[in-house]
Amino acid sequence: MHEWQTWSCEKLETSWVPQQMLDTLNLEGEKTMADRTANWKARASTLLDVRLDLEQGGEPFVRIMEAATDVKSGGTLVIIAPFEPVPLYDVLGARGFLHETEKVAADEWIVQFTRR
Repeated sequence: MHEWQTWSCEKLETSWVPQQMLDTLNLEGEKTMADRTANWKARASTLLDVRLDLEQGGEPFVRIMEAATDVKSGGTLVIIAPFEPVPLYDVLGARGFLHETEKVAADEWIVQFTRR
């Protein structure tokens, strides 16, 4: 059985996750939000910046779902969006993903989805 706990800090909030996942997410050396998000981008299985799609009136949902399909267990999909993509949390959660979110600027949110 997993030991579950929740944690949050000023800039980061996660849902209930197993302790072993928390240990993975709390990587040594990540001291700032910028370090954390740079690490997410560098380690991502797939990185999608959907800001331009949305700015041009497009809908990136299909592209996101296709990218998520290719992410293996333990892999990550990192999405950069101009707003917090809250609907994706449940959609990708139902497909076995946990998420972490950082608001980098008023118009830049970075979300790391990790497949269990």
